[in-house]
Amino acid sequence: MSRIITRSALAASGAILSLIGGALMFAPRSFLEASHVMIGRDPGLLSELTAPSGVLMITGTFLLVAAVELRLANLALSLGAIVYGSYGLSRLVSMVLHGLLSQSLIAATAVELAIALVLLSLRNRHHSSVDVGLRPLKRLRA
Repeated sequence: MSRIITRSALAASGAILSLIGGALMFAPRSFLEASHVMIGRDPGLLSELTAPSGVLMITGTFLLVAAVELRLANLALSLGAIVYGSYGLSRLVSMVLHGLLSQSLIAATAVELAIALVLLSLRNRHHSSVDVGLRPLKRLRA
């Protein structure tokens, strides 16, 4: 049962990251306007908004692969928790520094933090039961 939950969490969180990354890469204006974030046509600003999309798509793809190859699960759960958690925590810092966000972005913050906690919880629960695919270093004998 725990493998099904792990696979499902990795697949769902990976798909979300991949879709958001793709939307930011290929349709940043439309994607951001859906959250009531209006941007102009400044190529520099669009580049800055598009830049993290590659990281999101690569991370999402890795999470999807780990949903199939469970030997990568611990690493993927950690990576997913870091990415989702950093986005959620950064939005909280932004709210403190720059003011409240739209309701959709506040909801995104809550979802990001919730996903990070789920992934971290699964990582901690399965830490010893799922091989990360890395061989431990052998101790040097004197």
